Amino acid sequence: MGKPYSVLVVDDHPLLRRGICQLIASDADFTLFGEAGSGLDALALVAVNEPDIVLLDLNMKGMTGLDTLNALRQEEITSRIVILTVSDAKQDVVRLIRAGADGYLLKDTEPDLLLEQLKQAMSGQQVLSASVEAHLQLLQEEQDEQEWISSLTPRELQILQQLAEGKSNRVIAEQLHISEGTVKVHVKNLLRKADAKSRTEMAVRYLNH
Repeated sequence: MGKPYSVLVVDDHPLLRRGICQLIASDADFTLFGEAGSGLDALALVAVNEPDIVLLDLNMKGMTGLDTLNALRQEEITSRIVILTVSDAKQDVVRLIRAGADGYLLKDTEPDLLLEQLKQAMSGQQVLSASVEAHLQLLQEEQDEQEWISSLTPRELQILQQLAEGKSNRVIAEQLHISEGTVKVHVKNLLRKADAKSRTEMAVRYLNH
């Protein structure tokens, strides 16, 4: 996939779509593959030949950007798919990146910066507008939270569940028919794995995961 990179613009606002197409055509590193006013039109266009980049609006009537993204990935389209939208809502950002978008850019991006970010996408980078990067940071932290819980042994998980219910080491030992010393060892391991300073912090994080 050498230059110029071919770009398919998918947006249901004709005026905006025209402006984006003109911007793409103004840069020698890009060539306009085509334009589509709906997800269905986009799928029809890529059925025969794939562009290098699909620049995809999120809030479209009928098939949304997410529906279109899922359909493209289902068809095993290997194009870079970059979302271009007005929505900086956390749930949108997280949902689209999880679904396999290669980037998430906002429509108030400076034109020159948008072109630069599309070139970065072609070099394999995930491109994000600055204001949505924080959402991805949160997503990463949430995934990290899941990781320490998934690394627990069945016995550690059992003890953690009891701790989350506010039970003491002695009560846990009695209920699980193990010594209090064994419970203490497990709790120590749990705190290390959770990187938590106290039983309470660990229990709260477990309950909120």
